[in-house]
This record gives sequence, structure tokens and C-alpha cells, in this order.
Amino acid sequence: MTERAEGPTTAPGPLLYSVEEAARLLGLGRTSMFHLVTRGEVGSVKIGRCRKIPREALAEYIERLRSD
Repeated sequence: MTERAEGPTTAPGPLLYSVEEAARLLGLGRTSMFHLVTRGEVGSVKIGRCRKIPREALAEYIERLRSD
């Protein structure tokens, strides 16, 4: 049996977060999170009228903060 690396389909938790959920995960306010998204510091996608934050975008943002 071969081991599979966890990918987006097997990792626990949602793949996309609402702006409010992402803000809570980062310990930020909703407005601050919207500013990060608007400035392009955190990637997002639009689904219908909703703005969603991919899990990977949060991880990338945290990595950039660590490297500064």
C-alpha cells in the first residue's frame, strides 16, 4: 500500500472560508480582512455575490509575514 500526501480533497477543514471566517482564523477584524483582500495581500475568489478566501491564500499570507 502506498501513502498518499494530503491534498486539497483529503485535508480536513473547508477549502474556502468566508471573509469573516478567515478574519477569525487570523485573529483580525472583518474590516481589516476586507482591506487585506482589497489590497491583494490575501487572495480571494468570487462565487456569485460572495467573496471567499482559499485555505492556501491564508497559508501564503502567513508565510509572507514570516519572511518579512
